[in-house]
Amino acid sequence: MYTFSKAERLYKRSLIEKLFSNENCSFVSYPLRVIYMPMEEADSPTGILISVSKRKFKFAVRRNRVKRQIREAYRLNKSLLNTDKHWLIAFVYLSDALVPSTTIVNSVQYALKRIAENE
Repeated sequence: MYTFSKAERLYKRSLIEKLFSNENCSFVSYPLRVIYMPMEEADSPTGILISVSKRKFKFAVRRNRVKRQIREAYRLNKSLLNTDKHWLIAFVYLSDALVPSTTIVNSVQYALKRIAENE
């Protein structure tokens, strides 16, 4: 239930290119931009991609901290998504500064609720 397995990570270039094409839905839940699309293959779990700009955070320690916060927020709140439908979701961090974990948790909760409503 509260796990984030390797199978949930989005790493295939073809799926990432499809996700970032122009026909997919996106919205801002500050400090995150969320890009999502329904997934055709029902046998694989929801795929998650987390992106933090190297231009905004020069040091890898800070980028990794933000990615860790987003992963943890998703792991704890992924039950908000409907389990019978699978998604490709990208979380792109927008802020120039580090934010508290509660802000990211609230942002991820809002994003997952909005994705679940748009089925």
